[in-house]
Amino acid sequence: MKKTIFLAILFATQLFYAQNKVAKKPETVIIINNEIATMDQVIKYGNEGYVKSMNKGVSEEQRNALAKKFGDKIGDREFIVVVEVFTEQEKIENDKKNQTAAAEQKPQVKQEQFILNVNDQAKDFTLKLVDGKEVKLSDLKGKVVLVNFWATWCAPCLQEFYDIPSKILEPFKNDNFVFLAISSGEAETAVAKKVVKLKNDGLDFNFGVDPKEVIWNQYAMNAIPKNFLIDQNGIIKYVAVGNAEGNLDKIASEIKKLLSK
Repeated sequence: MKKTIFLAILFATQLFYAQNKVAKKPETVIIINNEIATMDQVIKYGNEGYVKSMNKGVSEEQRNALAKKFGDKIGDREFIVVVEVFTEQEKIENDKKNQTAAAEQKPQVKQEQFILNVNDQAKDFTLKLVDGKEVKLSDLKGKVVLVNFWATWCAPCLQEFYDIPSKILEPFKNDNFVFLAISSGEAETAVAKKVVKLKNDGLDFNFGVDPKEVIWNQYAMNAIPKNFLIDQNGIIKYVAVGNAEGNLDKIASEIKKLLSK
């Protein structure tokens, strides 16, 4: 009887830790011409000038269609990248267009990414979390706050999420630090559905919703993910866009500096 109780407790303990451990980052599935491809193929097409577009992320409808075709190779957790390539005729026309553009030497206009920048006062906002609670930024004065803008369809955003527990949350769990993940421009129901899957993978954040992009439009524009690091006085001290190698390490370093003051 004692042995049975011990095994039951052991199993329950293992289950508890398994549920709180962050799942392995999902694999990336590449689709070219409606077929599963490899990164080597993408590189080859890119070097030869055949890549027309590359979309990191698909809609739920597209994912379901791919899952129907490819079976268990496409699941809920995989990141899907869809690469569109030129036909031979399209490539000829595109090469001509590029040659013409190069000849005209038109200056490229830099795409703006931020509305608020380093040393700006962070705009106050009230964020509704998926659990129904609300968080007001000004109520967090005295704490270091990392505001992250993301979307359920954004593969780089989701890839970044799987590294946040180990690189951001765990190192500062006992400090005056708060992480807010704000889904921008999406219905609350869609975000809540995605959050269930993320939490099952051990990604238990302060997930909030900004369906009408009220908060987003005060802070940034264009690409996501975007991160804003805000100090104890509500001043933006660091900003980052994208999920490039080393981004989270740099953010972690900046958080450490602010907490040491």
